[in-house]
Amino acid sequence: MNYKDYYKILGVPKGAAEKDIKSAYRKLARKWHPDANPGKPKEAEEKFKEISEAYEVLGDTEKRRKYDALGSDWENAQRQADAQRRYRSAAQGAGQPQGDPFAGMHQGGAGGASGFSDFFDSFFSGVGRRGAGPSAPGRSPFAERGGDLETEIDLTLADAFAGGSRPVALQIDDACPRCGGTGVANNTICPQCHGTGRMIHTKKFDVNVPKGVRDGQRIRLAGQGGAGVGGGPNGDLFIVAHVKPDAKFERRGDDLYVDAPVEIYDLVLGGEARVATMTGDVSVTIPAGTQNNKLLRLGGKGMPKIKGGFGDLYVRLIGHLPSTLTPRERELYEELASLRTVGA
Repeated sequence: MNYKDYYKILGVPKGAAEKDIKSAYRKLARKWHPDANPGKPKEAEEKFKEISEAYEVLGDTEKRRKYDALGSDWENAQRQADAQRRYRSAAQGAGQPQGDPFAGMHQGGAGGASGFSDFFDSFFSGVGRRGAGPSAPGRSPFAERGGDLETEIDLTLADAFAGGSRPVALQIDDACPRCGGTGVANNTICPQCHGTGRMIHTKKFDVNVPKGVRDGQRIRLAGQGGAGVGGGPNGDLFIVAHVKPDAKFERRGDDLYVDAPVEIYDLVLGGEARVATMTGDVSVTIPAGTQNNKLLRLGGKGMPKIKGGFGDLYVRLIGHLPSTLTPRERELYEELASLRTVGA
């Protein structure tokens, strides 16, 4: 980001009167208007934009006051702005937070909201009038909504089942509390934010996780995102729930699946099995002649549904076969096998 000497661009002294600044701007704007320079359109366009940017600052009382206050503190202000820009790049590169936490403090060049330089967008985009005059066609209004933020919260299946309050902390870009986001305090550059009007700090939130939240579901915290500019509202914060796989239960929508090892005799003769649920073990009756891998449905023993009620729990009965047999057990199995053969 390069410092812009707006007085030099307009060719006026620092203490120039408002009428002299306006006169210089009009003269230079006529000279460098792209329509008046068909032979060098690119050069004219850049020059015209630079002149318009200089007048946007020096022709506005609040912007000019802040620009004059920068003075010798310019390098500190630049370091602060660069630190914020690095934070934004690193955070978005890591995928968290997403969105545009620097809404109202856009990156420079033609990609910024103003269409001016990064210097302008870092220090003046939220100060004074916005979009005034012929030099700023199609510019956004003064009040800007803050950017939306997005981060993740890791949950176990038990957390998702129970719901409730969970703490979340993340770094956000916000208006400087000392100068209120103007960058100027007591007619000098704010010593806390060095003129940027923004501060990066860690903010803690209590997130109300709904019971039965699903993996990838977004929880919205209205007004807890990036700070607005020029009186604009704050953006929103979106918490993306990441529900970790469970070692015991498999989740499919609001239903759960669990394996229950049982003795082969219980499958053949019938019996009971202790089965794990999200709220504790329960006893399940096994009908005689149940096939291996049979699914039994326990209604209402699954995950809570967002709109009320519960899913189901499906119990997969896994028959346990003996790996070794005593001589007597082998004799009995052989007898059973012969009986089945005779019956066939």
